[in-house]
Amino acid sequence: MSIPTTTTAGRLSSAAPARYLAGHRPVLTAHDVSIEYEVNPPVHAVKGVSLTLHRGEILGLAGESGCGKSTLAYGLNRLLKPPAILRSGEVTFHDAGGADIDVVALDGDALRAFRWDKVSMVFQGAMNSLNPVLSVRAQLEDVLTTHRPHLSRAERAGRCAELLRLVGVDPSRLGAYAHELSGGMRQRVMIAMAMALEPQVMIMDEPTTALDVVVQRGILREIMMLREKFGFAVVFITHDLPLLLEIADRIAIMRDGEIVELDTAQQIYTQPRHPYTQRLLSSFPSLLGERGDFVYGGPAATGGDAR
Repeated sequence: MSIPTTTTAGRLSSAAPARYLAGHRPVLTAHDVSIEYEVNPPVHAVKGVSLTLHRGEILGLAGESGCGKSTLAYGLNRLLKPPAILRSGEVTFHDAGGADIDVVALDGDALRAFRWDKVSMVFQGAMNSLNPVLSVRAQLEDVLTTHRPHLSRAERAGRCAELLRLVGVDPSRLGAYAHELSGGMRQRVMIAMAMALEPQVMIMDEPTTALDVVVQRGILREIMMLREKFGFAVVFITHDLPLLLEIADRIAIMRDGEIVELDTAQQIYTQPRHPYTQRLLSSFPSLLGERGDFVYGGPAATGGDAR
């Protein structure tokens, strides 16, 4: 088995299995969560999933497209849209102040406040997630005005500049619109918005999709540094298992709406137990295999029209 990634010695995160091991303090727990798409016939997208996210932990959700990763994450944050429905299960947020919040029971203003104040989301595809007719400043201020109405205009302006600096973007870009930013900058702005209220959990849905590897690695380093500085936990969703092996503390492998294996990244890498996990790891081509000549089998190779 060979995968195109560094070993754990070269991980972007710390060499320790996870900071969550020190205290085992949960920040978010899900028990027997089932999510269904109410179509004909119904699609059972998530089937009885249970998991615990610990403070300061990066928990990776991996699996092939359609396995239920994003649906589960949206369910944890109550962002499901019809025809999706949380059919059953419990989701509990364990606030740093000591209170337990029943996420499933939230509605109205309480739910809207929870989504950004306690748990925030970095959506897949920053170009589609950012409002194209509003500047970066306007979108950051919208979050602050809605959830921190006591802030003065000067305080909001200062916070907006601070947020961009945190993600490595010059505050001079506050007046820019989404189409004026590179893909990496747009993604950094999304992360800045998710951090605006200093949440305790950030859910990241394919945050580096469609970015080149250099930009991707830079953003991942920023995420790791911010996690270390502010102590928030991360649910990181991706189909890129080698990436998770570099940054995650634990990894949950999903297939057909179920978690088939959940363990530390080190254990997943060295001793995967489930056959599906083993197949995922072995599906990546080796960087150290035998070299051979590339043969193109298109029209020119077969004597056809090569126009």
